[in-house]
Amino acid sequence: MPAKKLLIEQWLPIEAIGAECMRERGASSALPPLYFLHVWWARHPLTVSRAAILASLLPAYPSDEDPGARPWPDRFLSIFPAFDRYQDWFLELIGIMGDPVASRKIIDWAKIRGIKLTPKIISALPTDWTQKLPNDMGVSIPYGYPRAFTVNPTEEQLSLLYDLLEWTWGTREITFCDPMSGGGSIPFEALRYGLTVHANELNPVASVILKATLDYPARFGPSLVEDIRKYGRAWCERVRQRLDPFFPLASPNENIFCYLWARTVACPETGKPVPLSPNWWLRKGSDPIAVRVIADSKESRCLFEIVRGNTACKKANPDKGTVKRGTGISPWTGDAIDGDYIKAEAQSGQMGQQLYAVGVKRPGELSFRAPTEADEAAFRIAESESRRQFPKWESRGLLPTEARREGRADWSCEIYGLKTWAHAFSKRQLLANCTAVEELIRIADSEIDGLDAARTEAVVVCLALAYDKAINYNSNHCFWDYTRSKIAHAFSRHDFAFRFSSSEFDAARNLIPWCVDQVEDAFLQIAKLSAGPGTILGADEPGRARVLNITKGAAQSLSKINDGSLCSITVDPPYYDNVMYAELSNYFYV
Repeated sequence: MPAKKLLIEQWLPIEAIGAECMRERGASSALPPLYFLHVWWARHPLTVSRAAILASLLPAYPSDEDPGARPWPDRFLSIFPAFDRYQDWFLELIGIMGDPVASRKIIDWAKIRGIKLTPKIISALPTDWTQKLPNDMGVSIPYGYPRAFTVNPTEEQLSLLYDLLEWTWGTREITFCDPMSGGGSIPFEALRYGLTVHANELNPVASVILKATLDYPARFGPSLVEDIRKYGRAWCERVRQRLDPFFPLASPNENIFCYLWARTVACPETGKPVPLSPNWWLRKGSDPIAVRVIADSKESRCLFEIVRGNTACKKANPDKGTVKRGTGISPWTGDAIDGDYIKAEAQSGQMGQQLYAVGVKRPGELSFRAPTEADEAAFRIAESESRRQFPKWESRGLLPTEARREGRADWSCEIYGLKTWAHAFSKRQLLANCTAVEELIRIADSEIDGLDAARTEAVVVCLALAYDKAINYNSNHCFWDYTRSKIAHAFSRHDFAFRFSSSEFDAARNLIPWCVDQVEDAFLQIAKLSAGPGTILGADEPGRARVLNITKGAAQSLSKINDGSLCSITVDPPYYDNVMYAELSNYFYV
């Protein structure tokens, strides 16, 4: 420990950091790219991560009122003659180049009044709320500067930072550790400021995520994206060729985005299948679309009609679903179906599913159509093919037959008879997912050429993360988010919530290409953030110590780190059992 008081013991701009973190998390489309590489639960904002790291390393400002703060050399006092100059420099060092607190006031003020903010309106606001904003349309209004996490430190800032660190610690080689790194936000920021980083994580899924978040972007940079794209495209084409027969199109130019399913149980009175869905909305807003359930006594099962517009949707009453809090309603009789009956049907394997809508992408819009006989016939063929492939997949360890265990996160598995991880998927989803991993293994084993072993590993791991994204968006735990017209992934909550209605990707043409594109873009943006002057390559280089070490093990015993070698440990440990990381990551681990 240094014989000097540290900045975090004296001052930390909590309000400004909090406001900037709200901004960082405020728009899902503008989240840090780490979020899009792979799901990890309760990720920490990058802004507070960098603030905690740097404030824990920088010296406190000297003050007569604070005897714990040691006197500074004149060279530092000439740069920071007053504490507020030091504070301003720290805020700029972590990327906050304006007043996020005042900006939040403006946003809240406008939201209450339903006002759309423009530079003209902002300029008319009280002067103590904001500063004069630039006319650059690329700058976020009303903040007037880019999101803090997007800003890499300059060489000038880093030079001064390391002068201060050398005076504080007696060395410019600052060694940092996060013993519970999780998704990697904290060690990622430590790397961006040039620290020697030890990132440890017990969870094997998180350990893989750390490789792709910390190591590969710093070591290979944006150039790796071309290799991910090349072999990702080959993977997509192989999957398309094999799955094409199981996802037919109603016309040659049709582009199916999703299939929407409702689980079914037999009506206790009529014996006919009851489609269970909490609502029948497809889209809300100015141009609403919904499903009308038709229970014709002459038919053996319900039919579905797609209705559009406010009048038709109001008449269909899509808010009235056929299941609520585990209790069903039979459209055949109007009677309630006891929740225990539904659970018993599920536990005995009698719960089925019925296709009720198909989402179709058209230029400039997402529309829907009712399912056709061809759609349903293709699913039956896929079920048959899936059963035929089961023995082969199981012998190769590709079929997720591991037992599920009831727990805080996986509370529904016993209740609804989901005994193995394979039960998280329909038969067609298993066909799609097992086919995709088969083809990924083939590419990894025999088709990647011209790359060295380290680069090959990086490409394969990144494609494996794309596969994880595919199963995250293609299981019975996914559902249709009608408020945003999108498929919601399996972890919209921090548990394995049982879904009575679910969504399925067109896995032949859209699923793997979309996932590969997502990983490509996330990796590229992470690599760009990693490319600042503070980040030194993660690879071993002649004459230079490795600046990144990722280990997998318990935080209580970091045996690979020499005693007395760490300047700083910054960690945000799990909050009791609020998020069951081990249970949740089993979904990907198996």
